[in-house]
Amino acid sequence: MSRIYLDHAASTPMHPEVAQTMMDIMTGQFGNASSVHAFGRDAKRIVSGARDAVAASLGCKPEEIIFTSGGTESDNLALFGTATADGRTSGHIITTAIEHHAVLHACDELEKAGYEVTYVPVNSKGRVNPADIKTAIRPDTFLISMMYANNEVGVIQPIHEVGQIAREHGIVFHIDGVQAFGHVHIDCQSLPIDLLSLSGHKINGPQGMGALYVRQGTRLQPLLHGGLQEKKRRAGTENIAGIAGLAKAATLANASIEERWTHDAKLRETLLKALEDTLGSDAFVINGDPEHSLPNVLNVSFPAIGTETMLMNLDMEGIAAASGSACTSGSLELSHVLQAMNLPEDVLKSAIRFSFGLGNTMEEMEYTARKIETIWKRLRTRY
Repeated sequence: MSRIYLDHAASTPMHPEVAQTMMDIMTGQFGNASSVHAFGRDAKRIVSGARDAVAASLGCKPEEIIFTSGGTESDNLALFGTATADGRTSGHIITTAIEHHAVLHACDELEKAGYEVTYVPVNSKGRVNPADIKTAIRPDTFLISMMYANNEVGVIQPIHEVGQIAREHGIVFHIDGVQAFGHVHIDCQSLPIDLLSLSGHKINGPQGMGALYVRQGTRLQPLLHGGLQEKKRRAGTENIAGIAGLAKAATLANASIEERWTHDAKLRETLLKALEDTLGSDAFVINGDPEHSLPNVLNVSFPAIGTETMLMNLDMEGIAAASGSACTSGSLELSHVLQAMNLPEDVLKSAIRFSFGLGNTMEEMEYTARKIETIWKRLRTRY
């Protein structure tokens, strides 16, 4: 069997229709959307059409979309842009202990600048208790930032409940929707949120392309200064091909959410059943909350074999998986997400994230389980 890619939570293969959309623009459109001549007007129409498409996929107004270079910039713009809006130089932010580093490291910098941050814990399944968010609120709390679904264990967070709490207290609510977008229906107008970040390369779109939803009326200070692009909210010449690719990917993903959910759930079920049949259920531990989880992310620990050893052996078999976030998987550090869940040490040190998507088959799941069985039987006594 050819190489198997089970790391879609890190980055997804580009959909052929997205690639064609981008190629058509890269080979036929080179105008600057800020130019007033025909070439510029053509580019502007592409950007406007893409904005309409992304807005439609989120159930919001086109003018509420800011195009960015990806999820990290979107998260940073949400946090720093809100923190410094209207000349604010201090105040209190609430986030969670399991956020992506694009949020956690941004919070680190804000703390250095004089802001205060509360990191709310999660339970052993990786889920936040909305009551803990409410308890953490102070008179000077101006922002709550929380991910919709976790990138390492796939757990879906109670954003509706937390959003209502934020509304009741007049607090801006930011959602990191990078992992959830394209897998769950998102209607920004009905959700109690003010800001939402997304990224193209998680939905079979281009890398280096994302967007930030900003509810009309939400105050936001720009990070970049220069031209008047994005209504003065994000300076810089637009990435026309990337924007069009993001819009195409968002449209395709939004139109097939139920189909993808069913397919990914079947892949997950097939892999788990195959592991039970080959290893037995006592040989591995599922990390996360099966009752509140994306179907395309499966985090499993094999306590008899260390994470790096298992990943290396899987890679030699042509199977790509991960130890957690793609931003930290190159290091030997334990996952901050799994640590926040207070899991046993042998579970922490043996966790593997399998994530599924476009192109994966049931046969690949069964093959992967057989290879894991071979590795497990060969190495379990050596660890």
